[in-house]
Amino acid sequence: MKTALITGITGQDGSYLAEFLLKKGYRVAGLKRRASYINTERIDSIYTHKKFDLEYYDLEDTGCLYKLIKKYNPSEIYNLAAQSHVRVSFEIPEHTVSGVAMGPLRILEAIRNMNKSIKFYQASSSEMFGYNPQIVLNEDSTLMPASPYACAKVFAHHLIKNYRESYGLHASSGILFNHESPRRGETFVTRKITMAAAKIKLGLQDKLCLGNLDAKRDWGHAKDYVEAMWLMLQKKNPDDYVISTGEAHSVKEFLEEVFNCADLDPYKYLEIDERLFRPQEVPHLLGDSTKATKELGWKPKYGFKSLAKEMFEEDLKKIKGEIK
Repeated sequence: MKTALITGITGQDGSYLAEFLLKKGYRVAGLKRRASYINTERIDSIYTHKKFDLEYYDLEDTGCLYKLIKKYNPSEIYNLAAQSHVRVSFEIPEHTVSGVAMGPLRILEAIRNMNKSIKFYQASSSEMFGYNPQIVLNEDSTLMPASPYACAKVFAHHLIKNYRESYGLHASSGILFNHESPRRGETFVTRKITMAAAKIKLGLQDKLCLGNLDAKRDWGHAKDYVEAMWLMLQKKNPDDYVISTGEAHSVKEFLEEVFNCADLDPYKYLEIDERLFRPQEVPHLLGDSTKATKELGWKPKYGFKSLAKEMFEEDLKKIKGEIK
């Protein structure tokens, strides 16, 4: 039986990946940061699963990492933990960079020193491409990071290749473009929009504050993207892959699609707040996942409209349940 360690287990990606691996017959150890609140809502459905364990872990605690590898002897490690909000990384850059950059380095060193046969997945990001003049982005596109978060991701991304080539580790990076779901954090723009639409529909909110409506992103579903993570570690030879839908839509388009699902006019409630703009904006991110399709057999199952609809309907259902 394969065993996987997943950092960031209580996040959107961690929870979907854990469910996916448990269905594959894995034993899963989910690693979470200690906090004063439990924050296990996303993994409530698997919390008591006989093959699932929850452990405390911190990206800066090397000793804890070595202890967990010794305890579980994992065949795969998926690193999904870190402060991942791009706008927030401008406010707390040192904390962001410490986790995003040094966390993967500590894991790579632990694998190199304890068990080189462990396969490692690193969550890279489309934000690494930054303000790039190239319209469609793939594995060979120039990295031009435009935030502390993105700069740290570039550092980690290069480390993966370095350790792969220097020490022969099975280490792969998934250059994931934006991926959303009903489990997306409520501070991210897509979930902020779907939550607002649901609350406005129910008469619980009367306005929605947003920043840059013109930013375009390649938005997919997190369920599709965690499957790609797993597929990378099943390949004989490790490599890096862009994971994307191949379609870009603006924040404005997402707003209009969600409010259309709610049968509402978004512009009756919308306010633009300059404080929500980034110090350096990334106007357009569109991915080319041809390599993943050819080598992994991966294709997204969810489209833009179905994603927006699912997120809105789940938030509407959730909020209705809370006000009963």
